[in-house]
Amino acid sequence: MRVPAQPRGADRDRDRAHSAGEPAGAARGEHTHSEPPPSRPRALVQRSSVRGQVLDALRTALVAGELRPGQVYSAPALGERFGVSATPVREAMQQLALEGAVEVVLNRGFRVVERGDRELAELAEVRALIEVPVMLRLARTVPAERWAELRPFAEATVRAASSGCPATYAEADRAFHRAVLGLAGNDQLVRIAGDLHRRAQWPPAGAPSVRGRADLIADAHEHTALLDALIAGDPDVVRSLVGEHFTGAP
Repeated sequence: MRVPAQPRGADRDRDRAHSAGEPAGAARGEHTHSEPPPSRPRALVQRSSVRGQVLDALRTALVAGELRPGQVYSAPALGERFGVSATPVREAMQQLALEGAVEVVLNRGFRVVERGDRELAELAEVRALIEVPVMLRLARTVPAERWAELRPFAEATVRAASSGCPATYAEADRAFHRAVLGLAGNDQLVRIAGDLHRRAQWPPAGAPSVRGRADLIADAHEHTALLDALIAGDPDVVRSLVGEHFTGAP
């Protein structure tokens, strides 16, 4: 996967200066008397956009097993791979370090964290403690027609699973859970649960790099079965399906 090519160095400065009608030197901080300096927030928005694209690409590579647990990756090498400079890669990797996906290796780059079965089990337990009570409460309070509106999200997970691409499925999976929890009207809940869900999708060390197509399809069909039970208003089936979903694969 490549991030769209970005203008670099002097070329970027010249392009920015030209579009703003400024002398070329002004873009490098060499202000003139006739024109004000370029807007700082404008540059930050552009840089943030590149960083965000790189972060998304790195997260996809993690889920797809392209970045292997225990391996060290340098920002310059990844920058070449994505078609950007090392700076946005380094910034994105720092964010992944905060999330626990990688760790800094001095003078070398970033090592993908090796996670075992225990950590995955702990993440599943925490997710269940947060999401299961919320889903059961929503099952008692949300009308059937609201649940029916989530049908496209459940069907999207089945299509994504059928593609066999773990990164595509991971995104659809998170979207379905986000839509369900969004009915609670608690943004903090959605954010925290989403972060835990993303971490649970990173492949563990010593296991196959990605989940197989059959596993993805089975997981996706749990979504449609759960939604059917929610629409039918069957709390016993909902309780059973929700419990199985969190004790199974992430």
